[in-house]
Amino acid sequence: MKILTANRLSDGEAVWLAADHSWSEAIDAAELAKDAATEERLERTGKAAFLKNEVVDVNLIDVEVVDGAIRPLRLRERIRAAGPTNRIDLGKQARPEIAVAA
Repeated sequence: MKILTANRLSDGEAVWLAADHSWSEAIDAAELAKDAATEERLERTGKAAFLKNEVVDVNLIDVEVVDGAIRPLRLRERIRAAGPTNRIDLGKQARPEIAVAA
């Protein structure tokens, strides 16, 4: 499975493409691509958002679903989903309303 991630251009925040084509700060809101057709559609949507200067660094990333939560397979993406590893009072992990993947 894959999801589409990017960084919002206005503030650099890591975001994920949700099913309603909005960019969510919460990874668990990301639309899951379970087939090649969905991956292609997500990539087209991401490219359009990039061309409109909404996001940068648009990438499909590999994920798994563990106990109903989306979890990136790569450590880099887990860190992007949660925030800095040296300060738990900063980043997404400091926001109780946002579930994190770390």
